[in-house]
Amino acid sequence: MTHRGRLLSLALASGACAWALVLSTSPPGEVAAAEAGEELSGGETTVFDTTRNAFSLAAANLSNDRKVDFFVGNSFFNENWVAAPASTEGRDGLGPVFNARSCSGCHFKDGRARPDADEGLLVRLSVASGGDEPNYDGQLQPFALPGVPAEGRLEIEYEEAAGTFADGEAFSLRRPTYRFRDLAFGPMAPDVRTSPRIAPPVFGLGLLSAVTEASILARADPEDADGDGVSGRPNRVRGALGRFGWKANQPSIADQVAGAFLGDMGLTTPIHPVEDAPAAQTARRAAPGGGEPEVPARTFEQVVYYTMVLGVPARRDWTLPEVRRGRDLFRSAGCASCHVPEMTTGALEGFPELSGQTIRPYTDLLLHDLGDGLADGRPDHEATGREWRTPPLWGIGLVETVNRHTTLLHDGRARGFEEAILWHGGEAEASRERFRRLSKSDRRALVRFLRSL
Repeated sequence: MTHRGRLLSLALASGACAWALVLSTSPPGEVAAAEAGEELSGGETTVFDTTRNAFSLAAANLSNDRKVDFFVGNSFFNENWVAAPASTEGRDGLGPVFNARSCSGCHFKDGRARPDADEGLLVRLSVASGGDEPNYDGQLQPFALPGVPAEGRLEIEYEEAAGTFADGEAFSLRRPTYRFRDLAFGPMAPDVRTSPRIAPPVFGLGLLSAVTEASILARADPEDADGDGVSGRPNRVRGALGRFGWKANQPSIADQVAGAFLGDMGLTTPIHPVEDAPAAQTARRAAPGGGEPEVPARTFEQVVYYTMVLGVPARRDWTLPEVRRGRDLFRSAGCASCHVPEMTTGALEGFPELSGQTIRPYTDLLLHDLGDGLADGRPDHEATGREWRTPPLWGIGLVETVNRHTTLLHDGRARGFEEAILWHGGEAEASRERFRRLSKSDRRALVRFLRSL
């Protein structure tokens, strides 16, 4: 048999300080060869680690003298905050109501939460007019300090919905139903709109912030002018381009971190220096604070820096024939129209490590209508109740190793890759149907490709 497309790539495994020689071949009529650099998901920031620490390492190209603030930021990210007043003044001010006691309480090992965890699933709240829920504000808080009522808790029930692949193999999707229990301040407003959301991984965010606005907008096609059925569009947040969060409702990492400090832990920051509370929550309003702001500017900067320079884990097994076949099927199914494989970062001031990098995040950072099945019915800035930002797929194959689960999508309803794909509708319906019609071996290859990311 003759072989074409022979590729010889030499990759520096900087995390392991070792050279790896990779030889890949592709027989005619089968799959394309592995592409040079495919394994370098984060460009030169890529870390080579497949342990539970894979999401928690500094960018591989970060020099030692630039790691001091990384390690300090890491400590504030991982350690619990406490109630004020406390002897540990640098870490007091928690609450008085909250979702988590630390950043890592939701983003355990900088990874992805699961829906049955005590921390990590939050519920956004608003009313039809667009304001916050009058008695419970913009987010349900299930925990509180002594003497302050917790707002309530969320319960999830699942109903199985059966379906079949084109070859007759059965599958089942679990459809969640959400109920509020033990609401401390009475029923919510009749027109309340809710959106349960899982805490996503936090690595690689600095690279995404370095992608230029122009390159993101160049992919937008809000009117589907090219007729391919995909019409991604940007979210605008106070005039700025939204990039982060499930609905791209935060324009920068600093905004994302400040929003999490306030919304998830009740901690004020230089960006959000005031914590307000609904009038009905009198004990919460009377509780002592931990300073103005509770997260000092320097601490806040170090946490933002930590989040900016977390490295992205390298791909595994990218040269295997089945993985390469899965990659080709992913593209031919149209998945890469939204989960764009490759981007180039621009020049990001103060972060030469993140600038000018070829990265492989598998996102376009745009909003897409994913249909009724995944709709939450809650607008978020310019995002509609059916739209979600394309989540990055880099590192997704290591979630099981790092976080000990395989639940996916914005609320964790999917129990693996196949279910996640099968929930896609709207703009992604055609891609979903192409996947559903694949043979079992082709479905297995596409999933094997996703596990390599």
